[in-house]
Amino acid sequence: MSHPAYRYRAARHEGQSHWLGQSGRDYALRPEHLGSFAMEEGQLYLIAKGQNVLWVGSTEDLVADPMSRTRFRLALDCATEVFGLAAPENRLATIWDLEQAAPAPTVVAQAA
Repeated sequence: MSHPAYRYRAARHEGQSHWLGQSGRDYALRPEHLGSFAMEEGQLYLIAKGQNVLWVGSTEDLVADPMSRTRFRLALDCATEVFGLAAPENRLATIWDLEQAAPAPTVVAQAA
């Protein structure tokens, strides 16, 4: 009798990708198409390369902060994924939390 092997993958439910912030909070992020990505006001965005967060912010950050603008451009150059989220009231705290986020694991059974 063989025991199933398990692997982890990012949890994806109903068009959402779940990421865990550094606080442990679960965020349901909306995947965006990288090739046609366009930012909208009132939204936060997480730009990632695989499981590594490269940039988190909003249009407000790009306008107000030259350093954020530079990081945004660099992130887009090597990004593999981009996700959106309606900006919460505590936008800066959410940005801080998501900067060290990682995809929420989902256990997937595999035959050994």
